[in-house]
Amino acid sequence: MNKADRIKQMKVPAVDPALAKRLPPGQVLTERFPILHEGEVPEYDMKTWTLRVFGEVDREVTLSYEDILAMPQKTVTRDIHCVTRWSRFDNAFTGVGFRDFMQAIGVEPRGSYVMLHGDHDYTANLALSDLDRDDVLLAHSFEGERLTSKHGWPLRMVVPHLYFWKSVKWLRGIEFITENKPGFWEQNGFHINGDPFLEERFSGEALPIPEDEWERKEFD
Repeated sequence: MNKADRIKQMKVPAVDPALAKRLPPGQVLTERFPILHEGEVPEYDMKTWTLRVFGEVDREVTLSYEDILAMPQKTVTRDIHCVTRWSRFDNAFTGVGFRDFMQAIGVEPRGSYVMLHGDHDYTANLALSDLDRDDVLLAHSFEGERLTSKHGWPLRMVVPHLYFWKSVKWLRGIEFITENKPGFWEQNGFHINGDPFLEERFSGEALPIPEDEWERKEFD
């Protein structure tokens, strides 16, 4: 039995029936916020920090952090789900809605897909339709406080309806592309789409991730 099948068949602790429909298959509910990422936590000089929008667009744009903070801000409360099996309900993220961001920069995309770029050369691919939703944010704050560096400050994408590896930390680039190409984890065995309720964890051979991996990590 491969890794994905083992995860699917694991017993999940019972939850309040009123909340059960919110918990995707194979997930465990936690109040923790585990810290998982590749590479060291970056340090920034915010005077030189930039976010670049490029690729298949009518014009490229480079933004400062002040540019981001000057855009309309909103708070969205959503559940989040990690491929390593933990889910956390009712998380309040504050930042710029992706739709508001696109309107503010006035860029017209020519591609139907996006590659998100984080520091340490981290990437994650998404369909543009997955970003063009009311609850997708470029987030700088969590539960009313600035995101911690380990959770992605100064800016992370939050795409709550997909597994959380798609919610790229330390966001530095939004690249529009015409074909759906795999990002970092997608090239290393994770599913190209990542829908938690369809349990789209792995593509091909399952990765050797221990079922309790998230419990061993640092958390806030």
